Amino acid sequence: MKSLKRTLWLAVGLLSTVLGFIGAFLPLLPTTPFMLLAVFCFARSSERLHDWLVNHPQFGGPIRDWNQRGVIAPRVKWIAVGSMLAVLGISFAFGVPTHVIIIQVVTLGAVATFLLTRPSH
Repeated sequence: MKSLKRTLWLAVGLLSTVLGFIGAFLPLLPTTPFMLLAVFCFARSSERLHDWLVNHPQFGGPIRDWNQRGVIAPRVKWIAVGSMLAVLGISFAFGVPTHVIIIQVVTLGAVATFLLTRPSH
């Protein structure tokens, strides 16, 4: 049973890492949440992958900032909020049904509120 749990944590961690890497190049896919999830999963499955991600030159800094102080850099906050606004704009432009827009506004509003209320330094 312990081996199965470890394998599942590893699989979710690897999937999250892949999605995070893709998100680094696609502006509408978030990178940081996937990398934080990957670190969480790797802490339960692979010390080597956990250490690699925490010390990664691109992703390690924000992960360490979050783990040590709960900090999200201002630049990251504004990129995230800008991406959320872009998603809403695209939804309006493509005539997405009103109930879907309402769900997006509520969900993205909650995420933006969370992000913007985290410490920046």
